[in-house]
Amino acid sequence: MMNPTQTCAIVTGATSGIGTEIARELGAQGHALLLVGRREAAGTAIVEALKADGIVAKFHAADLSEDNAPAAVVQAALDTFGRIDILINNAGLLSKGAAEETTDAEWDQMMDVNLRALFRLSRAVLPALRASRGVIVNIASDWALVGAKGYLAYAVSKAAVAQLTRCMALDHAPEGIRVNAVCPGDTDTPMLAPDLTGSERAARLAEYGADVPLGRVATPQDIARVTAFLVSEGAAYMTGTLIPVDGGMTAD
Repeated sequence: MMNPTQTCAIVTGATSGIGTEIARELGAQGHALLLVGRREAAGTAIVEALKADGIVAKFHAADLSEDNAPAAVVQAALDTFGRIDILINNAGLLSKGAAEETTDAEWDQMMDVNLRALFRLSRAVLPALRASRGVIVNIASDWALVGAKGYLAYAVSKAAVAQLTRCMALDHAPEGIRVNAVCPGDTDTPMLAPDLTGSERAARLAEYGADVPLGRVATPQDIARVTAFLVSEGAAYMTGTLIPVDGGMTAD
């Protein structure tokens, strides 16, 4: 049962990896959660696990690239919790390829999922966030800050998310809405080395980690903890900020 004064957070891309850990971290902070994703069975299982830990949570199945999805997500949160205080835009896709290897369809998909869907949900939630003086955190990428060889469409989509973050932060600061972004480096999620399992996957992650100044890839918890900080009172004077959580990669 939700406390009448309890804050509500929407977390997209919540059925695995970074999104699931962000949900756990925000739930531990005391926020009620609306988890959004395409995989209903996985989402329902995560909600049940959160409830077992005393966290108030509900799953809403949605493909955020569909035109009616943003309004439906916002309405689901308001119908369930009566308010929205936090939006975590985590849903996204990864594609590989330089310019000549990237088809129009692949380009459009990256922009549609990683940028257009994020923009439309952020726009849809603004009235509720005005009422709560709420927070948006976008999960971008360290490739939003530096060039990325062989990942053109993905990197460009995340760079656009970084600029959207800055612009929305300026536009909505007078309304008390804060907008920031976390920019993860390589993170141990299903999206990283998806074709490998077991010892082969561990070896690949170690190989990736060897190039990182801190000597390892990120865990989902590394990203979730910074995200949770950005929605907390500790970050009350932060907006328009892009925070790399990449083990030092963008410092090199």
